[in-house]
Amino acid sequence: MTMSQTARKRGWSRKQKRLAVIAGLAVVLALATTLVLVALRDQIVFFYAPSDIAARHVPAGQPIRLGGLVEADSWVRDGQNNTFVVTDNASTITVHYVGLLPDLFREGQGVVAEGAMDPDGGFTATNVLAKHDENYIPKEVVDALKASGEWREPATK
Repeated sequence: MTMSQTARKRGWSRKQKRLAVIAGLAVVLALATTLVLVALRDQIVFFYAPSDIAARHVPAGQPIRLGGLVEADSWVRDGQNNTFVVTDNASTITVHYVGLLPDLFREGQGVVAEGAMDPDGGFTATNVLAKHDENYIPKEVVDALKASGEWREPATK
């Protein structure tokens, strides 16, 4: 064996060094991704229709968005205390909200409420979003209504 072959066997080749650097970067990237997902886990808010909440057994206190249509004749207002029923025509959930509702909030219209489920099966909203014009329904609500077979195309003018 010559001296250069003996020296090459003792150290890493360029190919081995490159693979080690790539493997190290992959480990660092996986660790960073895991840390970001763990940190954001409590910040992510999922959208659910009333039938999704019944099917998935969403735990009480978990922040979620509830979307659907405000059921006709279900809105009860007592000062700033509001109670109404959200439906996707397959299931319903009673929503409690303290505060002023948007001006465009009406029965029979699309709504998205942010908040958490109560242990008794109700929903306490911290924020309520209503449609912004007569043709708008949030995309998530449209998808949920289409999935349940209750979607009707809006009438065009």
